[in-house]
Amino acid sequence: MNKKLIRINFGAKMNNEVTTEKLDNYFDVSNRAIKMVEEKGFDKSRIDQAKDFLDMAKRYNSDAYHFREKGDYVLAFAALNYAHGWLDAGARIGLFLVKDSTLFTVDDE
Repeated sequence: MNKKLIRINFGAKMNNEVTTEKLDNYFDVSNRAIKMVEEKGFDKSRIDQAKDFLDMAKRYNSDAYHFREKGDYVLAFAALNYAHGWLDAGARIGLFLVKDSTLFTVDDE
């Protein structure tokens, strides 16, 4: 059976490139989120877990810089998404004391 890729276009421009501008934007968001976590702190009852989540985010963020320097924008973009996934997860389950819905999937204060 021959399978075809189905593309749905809802009138928006196809978003199928990882550009320098897109990477810069995602680096900015991740770096601001990491900074906010460091400034706001952690749930004191789960500090080891919070530090682990932040460490994972920083490692993926660092990997993203490495991949960008090598010119591998796809892996850089993927690493940034993993980094922010760790940040979002930590915020969502309350490990990080952040309340900013522009950087995390949490409610604002």
